[in-house]
Amino acid sequence: MIIPVYNPGKYIEPAIDSLLRQTLPASEFEVLFVNDGSSDDTPAMLDKLAAEHAHFRAIHIPNSGWPGKPRNVGVDEARGEYVQFLDQDDYLASDALRRLYEMGHRNGSDIVIGKVASNFRGVPHGVFKADRDKVDITNFPLYDSLTPHKMFRTAFLRENKIAYPEGKRRLEDQLYMMETYFPAKVVSILGSYTCYYYSKRDDGKNAGSAKLVPSGYYKNLREVLDVVVANTEPGEFRDKLLRRFYRVEMLGRISEPAILRYEDDYRDEMIDEIQALERDFVTEGVHDGLGAIQRMRSSLLRSNDREGLIRIARFSASVKATARLEDAEWTGNGRMRVALSAQLVHGEEQVPFEFEERDGRYFLSPDLTRELLGSDEPVDVTGELDGFAAELSLRNRESAVEWPCPATFAAELEDAAGGRKRVVLRGTGYLPTEAVKGRGRIGKGMWDVWAPVRGLGVVKKARIGADRDTALDANCFPALLGSPARRVIPYFTDPYGNLTLDVSRGARDLSQVMEGKPLHLASEHPAELRLEIYTSARTAPRDTVVELANAEGAHRVKAALVPALDRAHLRLPGKVRGVPAGEYDLTALLTNPEKPGVRLCGATVDGSGRLAVTGVDLLDPATLAEIAAKRRKDLFKRAVRSVGVPIARKLPASARKRLRGLAARL
Repeated sequence: MIIPVYNPGKYIEPAIDSLLRQTLPASEFEVLFVNDGSSDDTPAMLDKLAAEHAHFRAIHIPNSGWPGKPRNVGVDEARGEYVQFLDQDDYLASDALRRLYEMGHRNGSDIVIGKVASNFRGVPHGVFKADRDKVDITNFPLYDSLTPHKMFRTAFLRENKIAYPEGKRRLEDQLYMMETYFPAKVVSILGSYTCYYYSKRDDGKNAGSAKLVPSGYYKNLREVLDVVVANTEPGEFRDKLLRRFYRVEMLGRISEPAILRYEDDYRDEMIDEIQALERDFVTEGVHDGLGAIQRMRSSLLRSNDREGLIRIARFSASVKATARLEDAEWTGNGRMRVALSAQLVHGEEQVPFEFEERDGRYFLSPDLTRELLGSDEPVDVTGELDGFAAELSLRNRESAVEWPCPATFAAELEDAAGGRKRVVLRGTGYLPTEAVKGRGRIGKGMWDVWAPVRGLGVVKKARIGADRDTALDANCFPALLGSPARRVIPYFTDPYGNLTLDVSRGARDLSQVMEGKPLHLASEHPAELRLEIYTSARTAPRDTVVELANAEGAHRVKAALVPALDRAHLRLPGKVRGVPAGEYDLTALLTNPEKPGVRLCGATVDGSGRLAVTGVDLLDPATLAEIAAKRRKDLFKRAVRSVGVPIARKLPASARKRLRGLAARL
């Protein structure tokens, strides 16, 4: 572990704590704090840490003013098979090093990239959609992840003489990463576990927060682009790499909101420097591969229309994604299914983008083109309509961890006014809180539901729920999932009305959420209560506790939670011991017995301990019959399995196949 350190103050404490909590044994990793001439009490603090922990080491060097030299010193001093960079104001998840190292060692990786989360800077979520054992820069967009907070094979860095540029400069991370990606034969990506957390400092002094000087910044960017050119041949691959830097480091600096805040002289200096690089590196292939909005911005830059750049920035600031929640319901496997439609819109009125058809090709609305480019030059988007896409994700409001959700969307070209067309994305997705393939349960917290929408070269994210039929609210009742049981409470935020999942966070009390919800009897004796709480055979928590309370005292007895037609049924004991005869209030302690329970109904206990509930109506006959039929079917399945499986194990493969077919028909 290599950590450049300079006057960190309290902001280094999470990093130190996370290193002390690593599940990788302390004997298998070493932490190198490289103190870059700190002027406070940091040297003494690091020496004390090193004295207390055998796997911590403090290295002191004269102040270099930037993290490049401390990182190089760390690599030179490293004795491990891999090195992992960590900034002093960030921290690692507790199982990060173990998982990263195991993945790297298993694959012989030159670089291992762990999933990151940030509460203040952009994260390339597309890179982390799945675990990937072996990729490289030619077959995967590694250039979307250019921060150095990764795990590198030490010998790989030394053999390729890869080192950080030293001294104060910009874009040293991009230069370092591009110099590592080209020779790397195996890059592994751990996308199923959030390893690295970028933390926003409350004093605003995160690295890279200082105002940039255009001349120095673009001189440093030229060095990065020179690396790309030196390692590629002219053509599509080179254009793809150069386009990334053109889009982000060049056009991105003269886009909204930044360009709208620049002083005139500073804006002109920025544009001058960008134009010099554009002339040297941006080919027609780079330009033509941009999405429509960025392509128009590029055209304005190339024609030196500086007022036009401000004009398109103001317009682009109005571009948003909108989503309408069409349906929401719990499904039989513990996930909430949502159906939605989404669009890209623009302007104060938030109108959808419209396209004009001519001779089988599609163009941006001429009115819009005229407004942005100041000319009637058509903007052909025929090849981009298929590129409209939407996704679904859950984002933790506190930790900023974001997880993609399974979803399928289709782009539909619909009629608009005046014979024009617009693109609407319609799809269905699932919000899984329990373990899924490649990922464990999501952590406790408030998880907001987002729909990223992509099209015309932009990506905008929409919250889901504010635009909905309020009849859907009845479908968003709480769930009890997993073992130990966790409450998952979907709700619509106040005042915006967006869909959020409260996963055992406690911001929503289950007793309050359940107040006034329907309650019915599925069986009178022993009593079985049907709760308006979702659960299923795969996710039911099984055992729970109920409390019988009156003026004389309270008594707790065990009960069972069983699933029935996607609802939790509370099955009470027929008799209770040690509970005096009398009338009681019945409360279910469905999750934590120390938390307030859900007050259900009245109950009576007679002299023989017989328990009965009062004030609850029996379920309607049709639902009771459906529950009974389902239970008979489940009982029959279990009987078939208990008899058939031992027999099947003794049969040849062909006979086992026939037996499975027979069981399915039964």
